[in-house]
Amino acid sequence: MQTEIKEPITQQRFINQFEKNQTFLSANDTPTLAEIREKAFTSFVKLGFPDTSMEAWRLTDLQESFARGYDYLLHPIKELDAQKVFRCNIPHLDTAIIGQLNGWYVSKDVPMMELGNGIIMGSLAEARKKYPKLIEKYYGTMADDAGDGFTALNTAFAQDGVFIYVPDNVKSPKPVQLINVIHHDKNLFLQSRNLIVVGANAKLSLVHCDDSYNHQASFSNIVTEIHVGEHGVMDHYKLQNLNNNSTLISSVFFRLEASAGLESHYISLNGGLLRNNIRVLFNGPNGNANIYGIYLMDRKQHVDNQVFVDHAHPGCTSNETFKGILDEQAHAIFSGHVLVRRNSVKTDARQTNKNILLTDTARVNSQPFLEIYNDDVKCSHGSTTGQLDPESMFYLRQRGIGEESARMLLMFAFADEIVNKIGIPQLRQRIEDMVKKRLQGELQICEQCVLHCSTPEHPMEFNIDISKI
Repeated sequence: MQTEIKEPITQQRFINQFEKNQTFLSANDTPTLAEIREKAFTSFVKLGFPDTSMEAWRLTDLQESFARGYDYLLHPIKELDAQKVFRCNIPHLDTAIIGQLNGWYVSKDVPMMELGNGIIMGSLAEARKKYPKLIEKYYGTMADDAGDGFTALNTAFAQDGVFIYVPDNVKSPKPVQLINVIHHDKNLFLQSRNLIVVGANAKLSLVHCDDSYNHQASFSNIVTEIHVGEHGVMDHYKLQNLNNNSTLISSVFFRLEASAGLESHYISLNGGLLRNNIRVLFNGPNGNANIYGIYLMDRKQHVDNQVFVDHAHPGCTSNETFKGILDEQAHAIFSGHVLVRRNSVKTDARQTNKNILLTDTARVNSQPFLEIYNDDVKCSHGSTTGQLDPESMFYLRQRGIGEESARMLLMFAFADEIVNKIGIPQLRQRIEDMVKKRLQGELQICEQCVLHCSTPEHPMEFNIDISKI
């Protein structure tokens, strides 16, 4: 079954779709999940889609994205050979790969993997049938109060996605790589829902890749809930490399229990319109969260990073560092909101956003914001937007480096502060190479480029002091 949406996206169109297909959508819901779905639909009816009259969406206009006609799939596509689509080009990266195709979990034979150490990975739709009590304990509890029409719509229509469960005192033996691919010959409106649970004293590294296989237009509305138990550790990598006809609304909700740790990395290399809603809740004392982002945009690409960190308990630390390079008519937005509640003493929260504009037509709107309700805190925020440093350019030119190569080196050094924080060596090397290629405005390496990508036989080396730039 396939429901076609040939006209511009409207709230009423999705209301009609839900009412028409509600029985089908909720066929495998438990009473608790059915109640969550119904509540979300009621919220969507009330909230609708956001527009530029709302402060949080003032600078991100979705009208052009909505104006396209989209197909909405109620069933996964069966005729496509997913094995030909999923190609991980990261040499020597040893991960457990989970695939999503057009918003649906993909597996040739096994919808759910149960490992000997208690780790569960696979289809969220299958997990709702096989582990209903486990799903009910976490599903919808982190995104419940989002107050956002896209999150409500996702919850109302959610059918499938990825479920990962790491039980208490278990460390995942290797990173999990979630490859989310869009591949279709028609415009698609996609919705998937992911739930990741990391138990107490447990650890998981997750590499989440959003990619498009062709140049067809798409609109993705993805919601991911991530729970990290007491003393648990989550290493999270979000890589976005989509075509210029794509719109992606990615909402990730992190909930950290006492003394939990989070390292989250957002690498946005391509995409027509990207919106990252990042929400971090400290649900216990002494937690730590580091959130890093790098975005490289050109042409008329648009990226909007909205980060909200809720210091609801004492003794927690958070650090946000986002950096961007914008060329041509690209537009970037950074909105960082740190809330320090009244009882959250000994909070240490920091925000930094730095941008380089390569043209007069590129734009950045940076809005760091601290909301503090007690005095026993250490909080800071800062934002800078400018052009390449002339003193650094002079340093490089004095050493015989041409102007274009000097610009390339300066941009790479600027971005590498974020990329160098990636904790998986093979992934860090691959992202470095992708950044080098992206800084040229293309995906193919140029033989004359000063930033030759590394290979095991020919590692990249700079014959200058990189620390001076």
